[in-house]
Amino acid sequence: MKKSAGLVLVAGSVLLLSGCGATGPDAPTRNIKQVSDGVEANSGSVAVRDIVIVAQPTGGAAIVGTFINEAATTDALTGITVNGVAATLSAPSFPLLQNKPVIFSGDTANATGSVATLSAAAGTRVPVVVTFKNAASVTLSAIVRAKADYFSGVGSGKLVTASPAPSASK
Repeated sequence: MKKSAGLVLVAGSVLLLSGCGATGPDAPTRNIKQVSDGVEANSGSVAVRDIVIVAQPTGGAAIVGTFINEAATTDALTGITVNGVAATLSAPSFPLLQNKPVIFSGDTANATGSVATLSAAAGTRVPVVVTFKNAASVTLSAIVRAKADYFSGVGSGKLVTASPAPSASK
């Protein structure tokens, strides 16, 4: 009996001291949603992930982010507006096939987007409106980051593609 009471006391102490169970489902650490600088939203089955605006030395900005359609029905990304300025995109629209992401900027990018004029400083937030063929448009408040550190390579306007395999020499 003493042994069981001791085990219950130890288990209860561990839960209380670790915070597990002490604050329940509303614990601040359980409610963290944004895990990066990028903002996120959903429009129906289309997920908008990690949207960040990177200020360029020219006064414009590059768009960083990922768009994923989780439905079997194809949709399309048809436009992006940053701080009231329509973005120039690398295609007129981007088909959003099921679980085939459209990625703006980065090593696996398959799209680019930029605005010629940003009119916002790094560290501020700007409205970003994303429009789709079928899903409702999404408005986000995205942070503007400087073209430095992690974002130093963003904005070249070039898509990164895999290098061709070396040919075998005879």
